[in-house]
Amino acid sequence: MVLDFSGQNLRGRNFKGQNLAGANFSYADIRGANFTNANLTGANFSHTKAGLQRRWAIFLVLGSWLLSGLSGFLSALNGYSVLLIFDTFSLENRIVGCTVLIVLIVFFLVTIRQGVAAGLGAVAVAFAVAIAIAGAFAVAFTVAGAGAVAGAFVVAFAVAGTGAVAFTVAVVFAVAFTVAGAGAGAFAGAGAGTLLSIYISWRAMKGDEKHSLVRNIAIAFAATGGTSFRGADLTNADFTQATLKSTDLRNTILICSRWHQAKMLDRVRPGSTYLQNSQVCQLLITGQGQDKNFYRENLRGINLQSANLADASFIGADLSKANLQDADLSRAKLKQTQLDTTDLTGATLTGAYIEDWGITNTTKLHGVRCEYVFMRLPTKEDPDPLRKPDNKQEVFADGDFADFIKPIFDTLDLYHNQGVDPRAVAIAFKNLAENHPEAELEIVAMEKRGDDKILLRAKTAAGSDKSQLSAEYFDDYNQLKALSQSQQLLLIEKDKRIISLENMVDTALKQPKFYTQGDTNMSDISGINIQDSSNVSGIAGNNSIANLGTISGNVSIALNELPDATDAEKPGIKELLSQLQDAIIQSTYLSEEDKAEALEQVNTLAEAGKNPQESTKQKTAKTAITMLKGIFTGLPAVASLVEAGNKLLPAISKLFGLG
Repeated sequence: MVLDFSGQNLRGRNFKGQNLAGANFSYADIRGANFTNANLTGANFSHTKAGLQRRWAIFLVLGSWLLSGLSGFLSALNGYSVLLIFDTFSLENRIVGCTVLIVLIVFFLVTIRQGVAAGLGAVAVAFAVAIAIAGAFAVAFTVAGAGAVAGAFVVAFAVAGTGAVAFTVAVVFAVAFTVAGAGAGAFAGAGAGTLLSIYISWRAMKGDEKHSLVRNIAIAFAATGGTSFRGADLTNADFTQATLKSTDLRNTILICSRWHQAKMLDRVRPGSTYLQNSQVCQLLITGQGQDKNFYRENLRGINLQSANLADASFIGADLSKANLQDADLSRAKLKQTQLDTTDLTGATLTGAYIEDWGITNTTKLHGVRCEYVFMRLPTKEDPDPLRKPDNKQEVFADGDFADFIKPIFDTLDLYHNQGVDPRAVAIAFKNLAENHPEAELEIVAMEKRGDDKILLRAKTAAGSDKSQLSAEYFDDYNQLKALSQSQQLLLIEKDKRIISLENMVDTALKQPKFYTQGDTNMSDISGINIQDSSNVSGIAGNNSIANLGTISGNVSIALNELPDATDAEKPGIKELLSQLQDAIIQSTYLSEEDKAEALEQVNTLAEAGKNPQESTKQKTAKTAITMLKGIFTGLPAVASLVEAGNKLLPAISKLFGLG
């Protein structure tokens, strides 16, 4: 029976760990309610009022006043300390005053330009430098008096480029001391601190990323005692027009949760969910994402049903498990976008750019409206790259796009990289199909790679052990390849199926790229029909590895699971691997095949990076780094990827404890 709490006063109620799937909380007052670790799948929270109870709000107001008073006292103390610069009786006091003034000016400037975190970091450096400078000014004071020193401060900082702020701070303190003495100086210090605090608070609440630290601390403070959904499962929960200020959503499952017209969504404590991005919050509230950039954003499980996403960029973004039903994705850039288990039912994709996008057999494409797509991103030289259908006067009929774009799933990839023997390939594959009928092997693609390399791609039944199948195939292939031609002929005598496949492999080696067409059981190889890929542009388009986008997407997903660096000046494994991934993708010297291999190694490093000090992970990382060095060997010295590799690989090795 579905629980109905609609319209009730549930302030402060404890629902921790309860199974409330499908419960109706619409129009209820849930301020201060505790839903920690509860199952709220499909629950209705529309028009609810979440946040703080009155007693908690009063407590937090009193706490903020106390902190404000402490801040004012410290600002006044700083102001008084600065005025020690004019102490004519103590050299030590003058040094203290000069040091405090220099540190304050540096802190003010860096904080305004780069944020509080950078300002605090700069204080440590400024303090050491300030002591030396302060000594010089203190001596100058002794020789020339207070007026000369005040002027020296103004000129010195103006010359150094610190601008109007340094000038103002120095003049304020000098004038305050001259006119009213230490009391006024302390007041001036408190005033300056207050003005800086007001400015930082204003910028933080406006969403300025430079002041995100202040914003996060403020929101965490304000959410204390508020409604808590921490660790709850909110899959398919509906928060339409709910008021969500001071709500804790850390570690929640937000798959396809609905936030349409929710109020104060930017004031929740989001943790690592997609709600931490203010632009994403605005999109969820309004449904308007036209022409917005969501490059490499983790939007896994987001609900964008019926959203306007025309001309938006989702390059490298993860939209797996997202609800995009009836969304307008006209001309959207979906290069390397991950769409595993994404629901695109009824979505509009006309004019979308789908280069290397990562759809799978669980991506729902029913009823997609699409007249044409592009297999590459546009350039000035080619604004309509690889349009499909090729004829610009032709468009997809209803339902045709899903059939056209249906990708190759669950394949066994047999890559031959040295002196391909077509007859040995044919015999080995026929043997494999006969030995493993349960695998339902079906050749779906043949691709030429380089001058004498070929990829044979075969579809398999779900659950097949591809590793075992591959090992068995190549053991057989290598033995067959070692046989003489006469011995091979004895094996294929009167077997037209092997002869047919041999001819196909031989033909594929002489053409740029071939695909098989149709559902053909590989126990009957003679039924295969091969045609040029210009008519079958499944996932990647011509001359591109079909799963490159999927590999890159997997790397992005693995990187998103790694922790961010604690120090912006010292990138961690996540940041270094992200830079390496971008360098590989953007390289113009690597072949598509080598890009795929390099990205696989980056993915291996990302997985190992979850436990970088574990010995087995370190060995894995060492092997992956060695493989990457091998891939980069032979590239021109001027290649940007070589420069990136020389810079990033040693740093990555160090973080894994490899020296």
